[in-house]
Amino acid sequence: MREVSGSTWVFQLMIIFILIFACFLCLVINYSKAYRVKNEVLTIIEKYEGINSTSQSIISNYLRGEAYVTTGSCPVDQNYYGVSVSTGNYEEARAGQSYHYCFRPERVSGGLMYYDIIVFYRFNLPIIGDIITFQVEGSTETFPGSLDTY
Repeated sequence: MREVSGSTWVFQLMIIFILIFACFLCLVINYSKAYRVKNEVLTIIEKYEGINSTSQSIISNYLRGEAYVTTGSCPVDQNYYGVSVSTGNYEEARAGQSYHYCFRPERVSGGLMYYDIIVFYRFNLPIIGDIITFQVEGSTETFPGSLDTY
């Protein structure tokens, strides 16, 4: 009887480690996708020198192509704009509203500007579902531009 209970304990320990590994794997895969999306959005914004109608449509098409459906809340008190891919329009971030990504234009000296970007990723397990949503933040390089391009 002692051997049966000992092997059951080892079997349970193996199952726990497999579950921990699966959770870690899900987290890493979702993070890498969000990081890749963030980098591409930053590249598009830099290429078209800001958020304008051209860059906005290219970003929306890219996100649709990547099947990026994760949404989250933008910081309301920090002058962020939220973008929903389904409509393709941006608006000032509102409390309780979910967006696919957020951006904030910032002016620096010498007529240069940059954008802060936030995209989201979820810790999502197949049986349990969505557990928590995290943010991935990034900034473009400075480039000449005007704040009226968005």
